[in-house]
Amino acid sequence: MASSFVIACVGKPSAGKSSFLNAVTDASAKVGNFPFTTIEPNEGIAYYPVLCPCEKLGVSERCKPRHGWCSGGRRYVPVRLLDVAGLVPGASEGKGLGNQFLDDLRHADVLIHVVDASGTTDASGRETRGYDPIDDIQWLRQEVEAWIWGNLDKKWSGVVRRHVAVKATPVETLHAQLAGYGTPREIVQRALDRLPRDLVNEFSRWEAKTELRQFVHAFLDERFPTIVALNKIDMPDSDKNISAIMKRYHSTSKNNLLVDGVRLDNIVLTSALGECFLRKMHKQLFIHYESGSDDFSTEMPSLKPLDEKTRRRLETIRDLVLFRYGSTGVQEAIVRAVDALGYIPVYPVKSLATFGAPQQGPAFRDCVLVKPGTTVREFARKLHNQALDRSYAGAETIGGIQLGEADVIVPGKNNVIKYTTNNE
Repeated sequence: MASSFVIACVGKPSAGKSSFLNAVTDASAKVGNFPFTTIEPNEGIAYYPVLCPCEKLGVSERCKPRHGWCSGGRRYVPVRLLDVAGLVPGASEGKGLGNQFLDDLRHADVLIHVVDASGTTDASGRETRGYDPIDDIQWLRQEVEAWIWGNLDKKWSGVVRRHVAVKATPVETLHAQLAGYGTPREIVQRALDRLPRDLVNEFSRWEAKTELRQFVHAFLDERFPTIVALNKIDMPDSDKNISAIMKRYHSTSKNNLLVDGVRLDNIVLTSALGECFLRKMHKQLFIHYESGSDDFSTEMPSLKPLDEKTRRRLETIRDLVLFRYGSTGVQEAIVRAVDALGYIPVYPVKSLATFGAPQQGPAFRDCVLVKPGTTVREFARKLHNQALDRSYAGAETIGGIQLGEADVIVPGKNNVIKYTTNNE
């Protein structure tokens, strides 16, 4: 079971989004260096590593996840990844393949913007040489902002009239308009909190081209946290382009502000094709490699011999990517994306003695990522829909500590939970 939230890979055509999807999932997205290789969004399952309590509790040998896997106390939890077809400048006005791809973003909770750092594709995704990608982060953000603002602008005068007539609050009015973007009320409230209080108090006088646009800008920061994956880092011109992009966003590391929706610490250097090749060689038993590692092995006795051409390609990836940057970066991008949402792992068990079924057997079968602030009772509802909620009798954690319904789940404190029901 993958977690309920969705990570969307976005960017211009041929930036490497489909390669990124293939690099972090078991999907086989179509890859090609021409615009709109992806027509319908591709989906896959990526894996987010968390510390599993199995090792600390001495049951690592019995830890058998129902989904994903656990190795040495490190658990890999499935998360959904969506590869949205390429966006081009003017997409919000229908250019390229138009608004249908922007509409796919409605399903996303966090974005990974894959940027071609090599300068070998232009703004429309066509093959070229010497293109400067420094503005790619900015224009994609502007397209998404123009899309949302444009949808609101069309009906803004009517929205304001109704707001005044029904005496609604700003958050009620805006949430009604933005619910179609998969937006919970708390995100609208956080976006309003970013604005000056006197501006919010004058909501009924907002003009679409000024105050509304200011709100949409703040709303995007809350609704679509963004990780930037500077891809193709092993290409000849990537170094200078990466340096220029890092310099532009350097100030964000000092004041913790967002520029174009990103901060410097949310920019990751990646080689999606390098990761794809390493995974392929590992699967075919030519090398031993774990995603996120800074090297691979060719010396294990169970591995097949390499021909000279393949060996040279592997050495190139080792020199230009792994030794230089510490990894291919794709696993780090997934980690940053989930961390941006603040989701935490929770382990529901049927027995606090065995951490599995009441009888000795597999332990810690399930791990669910939930939003920060989730309470014990809310998690019960999420876990078993309404069945457990109706027969809920209580909950406890390690050490037999009883948990209150309103207790907030905190990692390392009460995120291993056993529920009891009135039927027991």
